[in-house]
Amino acid sequence: MMIRANLLSKIQIFILALVVNLAIVFVKAQEKGADLKVDINVNKDNDMMGSDWTNNPLLWMIGALILIIIIVLVARKGGRK
Repeated sequence: MMIRANLLSKIQIFILALVVNLAIVFVKAQEKGADLKVDINVNKDNDMMGSDWTNNPLLWMIGALILIIIIVLVARKGGRK
């Protein structure tokens, strides 16, 4: 009796694993293929305030410096009661 129950348990685990693997195969089959139609624009404008001004490291440095100065001023003001 114990051997039969053990065998049924192993068969159930095998069937469950098979069903899970088939479900994974079906889900993967639904994924869209890679889009290989990529258009890359390599012509960049050198306009500092143009459409690509966020990539200018000088502006980031100036912004960080201003932020640090504001933080220092607020911290010093809080210390002088």
